[in-house]
Amino acid sequence: MSRSSRAAEKRAVIFAATSRLLQHPDEALIEQVPLLREAAAGLEPRAGGPLLRFVEHLEVTPLLALQADYTATFDLLRRNCLYLTYYLNGDTRRRGMALLRFKTAYTERGLHIAGGELPDFLPVLLELAATGHEDVALALLLEHRAGIEALVQSLNDGGSPYADVVRVLDAALPEPSPEVLAAALTLVSEGPPAEQVGLEPFFSVESLGVRS
Repeated sequence: MSRSSRAAEKRAVIFAATSRLLQHPDEALIEQVPLLREAAAGLEPRAGGPLLRFVEHLEVTPLLALQADYTATFDLLRRNCLYLTYYLNGDTRRRGMALLRFKTAYTERGLHIAGGELPDFLPVLLELAATGHEDVALALLLEHRAGIEALVQSLNDGGSPYADVVRVLDAALPEPSPEVLAAALTLVSEGPPAEQVGLEPFFSVESLGVRS
């Protein structure tokens, strides 16, 4: 196997693992812990280390506690939103066009999202990248790299174990440019755009259709 093929294979492992870990935890996830540990062992330390730490967190934490933490982390805090178009567009009319761009990219490949999930849900995009459509998924991920960087910064600042999951994803993406890092810092400090006067950033996720 060539070096480029091995690199692509490891990226697919990273995309698949992070997609699964950023979804609501369930019994099936607990059953997959040995596979996730095996995946961590096969990755370079930059990705394998954070993945292993999170796997160990899964092993010692009861499922009900994992589920409660997921809800508190992603469903109740806007700053930890897993819907990528929110970061650049907020609750503005522009977000509808941004979502359409995702949907169009999928339908052009004959792909349809099951379960009514929004097309910019990060685990959906990561699953796409892991299953033979890395080119289109990577293009969309890079368009929203500032949002991903803002997400990992917010998770890190909050002391969330999920910061390690997004760090794993970082290892599969090109290094962010200074411009992307600056945009991420702005998102962390100011929040995304808003059309409504007086709307506080990161207050409610009801309009995003996030599962509760």
